[in-house]
Amino acid sequence: MSGDLSARTEFNHRSTVRVVVVGDPATGKSSLIAAAATDTFPEYVDPVLPPTVLPAEYYPDEIPVTIIDTSSSLDGKAKVEEELQRADAIVLTYACDQPETLANLQIYWLPEFRRLKVNIPVIVVGCMLDLRDEHYPINLERMMGPIMQKFKEIETCIECSAANLVEVAEVFYYAQKAVLHPTAPLFDQDSQTLKPRCIKALKRIFILSDHDRDSALNDSELNQFQVKCFNAPLHDKETDEVKRVVRENLPQGISHLGLTLDGFLYLHSLFIAKGRLETTWTVLREFGYNDDLELPKENLPVPSEKAPDQSVELTSAAVDFLKEIFSLYDSDKDGTLQDFELDDLFSTAPESPWDDDPYKDSLERSEQGDVNLSGFLSQWALMTLLDPSQSLAYLMYLGFAGDLATAFRVTRKRSLDFKKQHTDRHVFRCFVFGPKNSGKSALLNSFIGRPFQDNYNLTNSQCYTVNTVDQLQGIKKTLILNEIQECDVKEFLSSKDSLAACDVAVFIYDSSDEYSLKKASKLMKEVARKGEDSGYGVPCLLIAAKNDLNLYPMAIKDAEMVCQGLKITAPIRISVKEQYMNNVFQKIVTTAQQCHLSVPETEHGRYKKRYRQLFNRSLFLASVGAAVAIVALAAYRAYACRKTNPAR
Repeated sequence: MSGDLSARTEFNHRSTVRVVVVGDPATGKSSLIAAAATDTFPEYVDPVLPPTVLPAEYYPDEIPVTIIDTSSSLDGKAKVEEELQRADAIVLTYACDQPETLANLQIYWLPEFRRLKVNIPVIVVGCMLDLRDEHYPINLERMMGPIMQKFKEIETCIECSAANLVEVAEVFYYAQKAVLHPTAPLFDQDSQTLKPRCIKALKRIFILSDHDRDSALNDSELNQFQVKCFNAPLHDKETDEVKRVVRENLPQGISHLGLTLDGFLYLHSLFIAKGRLETTWTVLREFGYNDDLELPKENLPVPSEKAPDQSVELTSAAVDFLKEIFSLYDSDKDGTLQDFELDDLFSTAPESPWDDDPYKDSLERSEQGDVNLSGFLSQWALMTLLDPSQSLAYLMYLGFAGDLATAFRVTRKRSLDFKKQHTDRHVFRCFVFGPKNSGKSALLNSFIGRPFQDNYNLTNSQCYTVNTVDQLQGIKKTLILNEIQECDVKEFLSSKDSLAACDVAVFIYDSSDEYSLKKASKLMKEVARKGEDSGYGVPCLLIAAKNDLNLYPMAIKDAEMVCQGLKITAPIRISVKEQYMNNVFQKIVTTAQQCHLSVPETEHGRYKKRYRQLFNRSLFLASVGAAVAIVALAAYRAYACRKTNPAR
């Protein structure tokens, strides 16, 4: 599968476009529908017509339109609301000979749609144009302009006459077009400019089409683009005409190399301004975009069948691509990305994926706020682990052109790693537990180079930091620290698979506070028991934080007894304030790699282990006894047979 999702995947395919017609009584709703369906004006029409289907061959997109008529009576209000919730578009009618019905659009109908939170395009239709008094002509644009300014959901306005069959078919063509080729995601009507998200999508398409990477589309690249999107080549005269139009209106849109990005964007602004939205939408959908101008995650080849104790990591192919992207956007070649460079890097995506939790404060930055390559790759590792589909989508936004299935690898089950006493993982997730004020946040912040603070605000329950950790022989591993607040532990452990994603757990306590150690010890026993019951036991470490403070008298002995009782390694003493970290992060990674060691054992776990051993021994003795009995029975039968039939 290539690096762009083809529109042929038909993620936007519809079996029909459902249009609901509403409006004041006697505004011509049913007559409009009947005339559109039969191409004649009926002398009599039922007050409310049954659903009417205009066949696919009526429309260039070959998608039928289902029209739902509605009653204007109070008794039918509930039914109208129900139909509006199911609609793809609304045709809102007024009578050209009844000005009060026009006024009622903004007095009642349009506010009502908002009250119902019906966020779909509206086509305002003036019916019975033939009955308007010819002595009182009106300017539709001037009349509707203020209303459309106030209610942006109005896609277009049109007046028609069912009696004279004037503009009748166009009403439902515009309704279908508003659904299949909506204006709102692409164009800002007020400023008459492309919207930022549309510009980002078209920029990505331009870059993907610029095969020689010279920031311009030459004639050959323009022709390939035309064939890809519209299945038809551009003739030389057509190419010259495109260039002429751009050059005359936007000189910087054409360079000596061909059509520039500015020119490419100008062409699409021109298409939209002339009402040819289907042209831009055809391009967008051919390159995989949905109506929200996103690459739909459900079409991505993300590993779906994986066990709870398996994780997803980037492959070397994806990492190499990200290194190239980093270098490409590091314009001053200082080995870091400044904010403007990072914004430029994500300028082909709908937005930066790292502006919000849990990513915005998770990676290491310099004092100036810049991101180095290690931090950049670590952040991608975090996003891949937490949300593989988003990670893959953003690889595509950045232009990953390889087989998408080669971008990720699924790790081996951690339970199998435990049996083999070895893991091949490159990314480890560490859950950080501990009582309040024990130093959890200080540990996480120190991991990404933030200075120590005496006071920390309470962090949310999904706080992460991520960085690379150097191991022996120059090997680098990525470590993710995931802070779990003490108040969230009970709810967290209520899930059967809560520990499945955990490679190692650390329990941090304030070494100057005896009560803090007791709470940390209690938390460790709770986690250990959960691991024993669920089958997802994890290696654990006890961290004695705030080693710069005065220890209480039995601090060292008490902590060592806790570790001995649970059969894990001795506590690791650190002081973030004095920058004495005691290689704590290397020790965490080493413990995660030696996944069969430092797994705590509770009394409950030891009892279960002894029970299993006794049970297995009983089974063994029973099987041996059964085997002896079978052998004895066979020997007796042989003896009895010889006695009954002595040899002659």
